[in-house]
Amino acid sequence: MTMETSASADLFDLRIDPQTSGFLSESAKWARFLAIVGFIFCGLIVLVAVFAGSILSGAFRNFAGEGGLIGGAFITFLYILMALFFFFPCLFLFNFSTKMLVALRTNDQELLTTSFKNLKSCFRFYGILTIVVLALYGLVIVLALAGAAFH
Repeated sequence: MTMETSASADLFDLRIDPQTSGFLSESAKWARFLAIVGFIFCGLIVLVAVFAGSILSGAFRNFAGEGGLIGGAFITFLYILMALFFFFPCLFLFNFSTKMLVALRTNDQELLTTSFKNLKSCFRFYGILTIVVLALYGLVIVLALAGAAFH
């Protein structure tokens, strides 16, 4: 028996006992709480975007003449973009929690699988975002070192 066949056979022997069901249920409830708080923060970020854009456009106008509107609009755009980036992992987490609770309550294998698919999507989103941010940090460090060397 190969390692692949053995691993495959072991996966079919997995089951959700009452203790595991309890852990998954509690995890889903916490995931729902975190998702709802995340949605609230997304809304607050959008509100801040609207007000920060108008406030900062006035500040930019004082320092940059008539270019203040563009600066304020850019800040608003950045904040809305941040809210949008934060919205999707919250949505994946909320879908995970909702589907997990229903799957456990109704013993529905398809919903359980969809629930875990949403959790995977949430982690994948954060993983890709982390890689992008680390790459940008690396690029900034390289550019800063290069700038310091040529200065």
